[in-house]
Amino acid sequence: MTSVLLVVADQITKQLALLHLATGPITLLPFLSFHLTCNTGAAFSMLQGYSWLFSIVAFFFSGYFCYRIWNLTRGAFLEGWSYALILSGAVGNLLDRLTHGCVIDFIHFHYLNFGFPVFNLADTCITVGAAGWIVLMYRDYSRART
Repeated sequence: MTSVLLVVADQITKQLALLHLATGPITLLPFLSFHLTCNTGAAFSMLQGYSWLFSIVAFFFSGYFCYRIWNLTRGAFLEGWSYALILSGAVGNLLDRLTHGCVIDFIHFHYLNFGFPVFNLADTCITVGAAGWIVLMYRDYSRART
């Protein structure tokens, strides 16, 4: 259920971005603006033009995380949230690739000459979920060493 809500929120924010940012970027704060981009690559716009490949990868990863969520043991809170976040981000960006041919990005953090790559809610979900997954792997590794 969490993944469904996050995918819906991601898609709503992207539709709002398409509607309101078509005429140009909107600056909210000196370091934050909304700037519409269409990313046909992977994270940080790497490997531009391979949207079809990332669609296939996202489809298989989505199946994997659905399987992992379905088979979670009771009380695996961080693991469940990590998988749900990664799944929702993958599905949100997959929907973009299938409907728009690219991923709709619009959140841009910048300061002076530094500009962080433009991203979206789905990217945030993937990043936070992956961080949780890394924490779990480190925990499991630490337990195995003792």
